Amino acid sequence: MTRLGKQSVLFIGIVFHLVYLWSIFDIYFITPLVHGMQLFLSTESPPAQRLFLMVAGDGLRADKCLEPWLRNSTTNEYEYAAPFLRSKILEEGTFGVSHTRMPTESRPGHVAIIAGFYEDVSAVTKGWKENPVNFDSVFNQSRHTWSFGSPDILPMFALGASDPNKVDMYSYGHEFEDFTKDTRDLDTFVFDHVERLFASAAEDPAVDAALRQDKIVFFLHLLGIDTAGHASRPYSEQYFQNIKHVDQGVQKIQKLVEDFYQDDKTAFVFTADHGMSDWGSHGDGHPDNTRTPLIAWGAGVAKPDKINPTGHDEFSIPWGLNEVKRVDVEQADIASLMTYLVGLDYPANSVGRLPLEFVDAPLSDKSGAIVANAREILEQYRIKEQQVQKAEVNFRPYALIENATDSLDSLTAKMVGAYDQEDYETAISLSHELMRLGLLGLRYLQTYNWLFLRTLVTMGFLGWILYALTSFLDFYILPKKIPAANGEILSFIAGSILAILFAVLYMQHAPAMHYLYAIFPIAFWETVLEYRRSLWEGLRILIWNVKGKVHNTWPKLIVEFIAFLALMEAIVSGYFHREVFSGIYGLVSLWPLVQDYSVCKKNKALVLSWFLTCWLMSTFTLLPVVKIESIEQIMVAGVMMVVMGIGSMIYLTRRSSKGVGYETSPFTLVVLGMQLGLLILSMAVTYSTIKVLQNGTGLPYGNQLVGWLVLVGSIVVPFLHLRNKYHDYRTRLLVLFLAFAPTFVLLTISYEGLFYVAFYTNLVCWVDLERKIYDERQARAKAAEKAAPVKTRKYDLVPNKENDNAVADGAERRLELADVRIALFFFFLTQIAFFGTGNIASISSFSLDSVYRLLPVFDPFLMGALLIFKILVPFAVISADLGLLTLRLGVKPSSLFTMVLSISDILTLNFFYLVLDEGSWLDIGMSISHYCIASLLCVFVIALEYFSEALVSGVTRETEHEHVE
Repeated sequence: MTRLGKQSVLFIGIVFHLVYLWSIFDIYFITPLVHGMQLFLSTESPPAQRLFLMVAGDGLRADKCLEPWLRNSTTNEYEYAAPFLRSKILEEGTFGVSHTRMPTESRPGHVAIIAGFYEDVSAVTKGWKENPVNFDSVFNQSRHTWSFGSPDILPMFALGASDPNKVDMYSYGHEFEDFTKDTRDLDTFVFDHVERLFASAAEDPAVDAALRQDKIVFFLHLLGIDTAGHASRPYSEQYFQNIKHVDQGVQKIQKLVEDFYQDDKTAFVFTADHGMSDWGSHGDGHPDNTRTPLIAWGAGVAKPDKINPTGHDEFSIPWGLNEVKRVDVEQADIASLMTYLVGLDYPANSVGRLPLEFVDAPLSDKSGAIVANAREILEQYRIKEQQVQKAEVNFRPYALIENATDSLDSLTAKMVGAYDQEDYETAISLSHELMRLGLLGLRYLQTYNWLFLRTLVTMGFLGWILYALTSFLDFYILPKKIPAANGEILSFIAGSILAILFAVLYMQHAPAMHYLYAIFPIAFWETVLEYRRSLWEGLRILIWNVKGKVHNTWPKLIVEFIAFLALMEAIVSGYFHREVFSGIYGLVSLWPLVQDYSVCKKNKALVLSWFLTCWLMSTFTLLPVVKIESIEQIMVAGVMMVVMGIGSMIYLTRRSSKGVGYETSPFTLVVLGMQLGLLILSMAVTYSTIKVLQNGTGLPYGNQLVGWLVLVGSIVVPFLHLRNKYHDYRTRLLVLFLAFAPTFVLLTISYEGLFYVAFYTNLVCWVDLERKIYDERQARAKAAEKAAPVKTRKYDLVPNKENDNAVADGAERRLELADVRIALFFFFLTQIAFFGTGNIASISSFSLDSVYRLLPVFDPFLMGALLIFKILVPFAVISADLGLLTLRLGVKPSSLFTMVLSISDILTLNFFYLVLDEGSWLDIGMSISHYCIASLLCVFVIALEYFSEALVSGVTRETEHEHVE
């Protein structure tokens, strides 16, 4: 790769990180699906002719469904939200906890329940309403399925069926999903349409005949509980009433079914796709999100086990169900249970295991069903092994199966033989063992290429770090270009290695992304080796010399390097424990005293402001991420923003009148006045909207319209001022602060607005302190030069046409090692922007309450966009600050951003090796989020650079320097 310009390097950085962002999904979360398997019938004598699957929407937690809610003051007895379902647990069926997997979202949860496999995370991004991959399901194996509920869920399985006419859908429109209205209406729609379907059978013989077939399924998707939890939290009265409404509806449906069929051939399964956090969100692997109820009763379901009531722990003891056995299952096991109850073929892609403790059948029937279940899983292993073996050059079979005393085929034959000989206990035992081996073998095959791909990705990140560092030194440190060395030889070696890698990938039938994983490390390392002299020379100049004078010693460098590593590792730790950021802030508050005590003595008020704002900022990462809506905190933050705006306007006007700063033009005052008006209007409309929503009467259109107008207007107005040239940097910062202030009123529920005020104040202090320290250092250097002139040395930078790094006043200077600290500060502050008001690595740490003020009807993409916009606001301010700091310190534009670019992937590489695919789903989900955040930081920094250039346009270093106080 030849030497490239800065823009080309930034573009390569963006492409590289977007490509490598996907690497964890190709390594850790490859799709588990295989096709072409033989199907196996669960049972030839199914106990039920029909099955009702009732998924209590998104967000029904096991504890909230079954625990006591209220104590009756008259009877002194507890009231339960779901008394009918409790009666089924105690009298007719079997219950337990269904453990879901991350991400705890609707699509993967329903796929696990209905298809029996855990959809990989990458598939969730490929589409909601249609199947991103072709998978089999219980609905597809049924004779016919009627589904009722959400338009976001039903089409997933209807459009994926082998016969488009096999699944009927009865769904409401998206306008029904209004978070500000009575959420029970969503479930009422489902129950009413089930009643209408059965009522129509009296008038339509075709419907009557269809309903009386065997092997049929009724799917009731009940979304009201989820909507109530999002809007009011899962400990609210609304959530309780919605569970109660569902419980009454299920009772009504059972009565309807009994009256219609007049038999005992109906099985009922009640569960949820995921739970919900205390603050009304879901998505990660927190136990509140992964533990859902599973209650089954009716034909083929075992009666309550009161003889051996085991399975209870601290989680379920408060439910008052200790007299019956609790049987926990994995969510995918529900598909196998439903398959057996109505006598279907096991779904071809299912990895669920039939929970025999839920089954009421003779041992022979149980044995036959579990043998078929094991053969279905082993069939997947057999097909997967054939695919991998065909693709690999030197395939190694799964060790446990390969080295077993008996081969896989002989073990299968032994299992089937035991069943044929009516040795049912042995058949069941062998079935469980073979399912275990089969699932382990499937995992082995799915992770077969891990070592190879991990090596490519690691070399890619290391190569990018060195390539970015080499480019940074070339652009901003070296006085002249140093030619490449051994280019032809290195190109030949790189081409040869790449050809070998491509050949291996071709034989593996690797996807296109794998070729990109191979191209980047080869290209980066070739370039680094070609320009190794530039890398070495640039580091020597940066570390050792300023104007020809050696200014660093080895002990000092070692201490600084250790401090750098400690900060980076502390930031990594902060992703897991936000309190670490508070500790870092405490140390950072003392930085001016350590850096330059004389500056502190001359600027006591500024240093004190820095100290106070740092300690104030340190409190936010100690606050819980679980936030409850507080209109008082929102209004206090709004008042503080207004006061700061008015106070700053008065300050700037007085400065200009005294001739100290720029003249504050009438146009600027008009813009600032418009911004303050929008801010006050945002407070008024937010207060009114919150009060209306608390009453549950729906969001008035006028409130919604004004909210949107304020949000858009507050962003548009500042652009009128960006075209105004030669104005004080303080005015620019004030305009930007007020531009996003309404956002932190309209889209916050608690202390986020207070964070925004403190963050802005902290950044302003940082910019001023850095300039004071730099000016003091420059004054000392000039005094030292006059006292003892030094001779020019080898590494001096002199002004030249190729790299104008002159150090005279008003000219751009080259970067020094001391500037690395500024880049590290910026990098740390970006982490605070991420984690100051929550935990961005967890989907559950952000509440949708504020979004309802603008979007009362469910729209996941637009709602997500609003939340992301709010999250990104602090970065607009911090990017402007670094851009202004670049101007004030006299360094070349983009140089500080590029320095951050050179170090940010140290974090990414840390998190790449911390990605988990085993253990708790909370840990797995968080590790994915951490890697994605760290990887996208590079892209984000590049975007911030361009954004910063736009935000600071019109502010000139020379003019500003003349007017600095």
